Formats: sequence, structure tokens, C-alpha cells
Amino acid sequence: MTTARQIMTSDATCVGAQESLVEAARKMKELDVGSLPICGEDNRLKGMLTDRDIVVRCIAEGGDPARTTAGELAQGKPVTIGADDDVEEALRVMAQHKVRRLPVIDGHDLVGIVSQADIARNLPDKKVGDLVEAISV
Repeated sequence: MTTARQIMTSDATCVGAQESLVEAARKMKELDVGSLPICGEDNRLKGMLTDRDIVVRCIAEGGDPARTTAGELAQGKPVTIGADDDVEEALRVMAQHKVRRLPVIDGHDLVGIVSQADIARNLPDKKVGDLVEAISV
């Protein structure tokens, strides 16, 4: 059994819930990523923030990214997977929730992210194709 921990990207950097969207965008640029996990002061995952969230949910609506915090864009309970869960479960969760990046937790601690690219590097083409199709519909 291959686990989420075995294929995840382990150096996930959080944006603090109280950090501005400008600060989040700078982190995204520095790390060359399109999304960041949002973590609270308790280091617990509060949600995911994408570059698209910043544009569509703040800027396009006339919001000020310098005054809007990452936490303000966190919605509902984040979709996650356990670090020792089977990669098949990760595929199921990603397809069900139509997400390209899935935070990996161990207990309550964020330990990594399973991305669509991680899936592509580690699983057979058929499974990758099925996931891409499920997410894109």
C-alpha cells in the first residue's frame, strides 16, 4: 500500500490566517506556487488559498488585498487526508471534492500536500487520467 506520506510534497508553507492577501501573494511568488494552506495561530489548518481566490474573491469584487486577510477567504472545513491513508483514498477525495491539492495531516498537524503533480509522478497514467477527468468536469 502506497500512502499519502510517501508521495506528498513535505515542505508545505502556510500563510497565516491573519496575513494579508498581498503577503500571501508574495509568498506564492517566492515559492512559485498557486496555492497555500491557511494556518491559524494554533498551527491548525483553516483552509486553502489560491491565486484565483485572491483575484476572484477579493480584487474582482473591489476588495483591498492589503486589508483582506487570508483567513477571511477560508471557507468551511478544509478537505484533508491523513498522512498514513492509502493513496487510493487521496484519489477518491480529490475527485469527490474536485481539488488539485490535498493537505496531508498527521493528527492535527499539517505535514504536506498531495498535488495533482505528485499523483502524476507516482501513479500509473490511467489513474492520473481518471483524476484529471474527475477534477475537470
